[in-house]
Amino acid sequence: MSAVKSFLLAIELATRKRDAAAQGLMRVQSTCLFAQDQMSQLEVYAAETASRWTAAAQSGTTPELLRHHYQFLDRLQQAIGLQQGVLANENLKLEHAKQLVLEAEFRLVSLQQVLKKKQAALALIQARREQKQMDEFAALQTRRTTAGHFSGDQL
Repeated sequence: MSAVKSFLLAIELATRKRDAAAQGLMRVQSTCLFAQDQMSQLEVYAAETASRWTAAAQSGTTPELLRHHYQFLDRLQQAIGLQQGVLANENLKLEHAKQLVLEAEFRLVSLQQVLKKKQAALALIQARREQKQMDEFAALQTRRTTAGHFSGDQL
């Protein structure tokens, strides 16, 4: 039975690890969604800014103001590039967290299967013991009955 208790303890620990991995996955998913949202906001802002400046440039603008606009758009594109890097990094973290959850789940299922096999083997051993005891009891009863018949015949 200590082997079963060991497996139960291992299953409990594997369950905790799986749950912790799942919580970690949820945190990484949240961070990834936040990074994606920031990326979308930057892209929308860049598109809106470009369209406003296009409309403003048609009504006339100075070369210096136009130069500042292009510098601003370059910086905005740099920010988008940085955010793309952040998003790529978060996606890598997300894939890693998903892998950890899968590995933890696989470990848990494996331990549960081993436990079932161990319990089945122990149940088989117990059934054989019980059968042996029943056979021995039946043999003893048969000997007593047979001995009683022979002793009763001799009197």
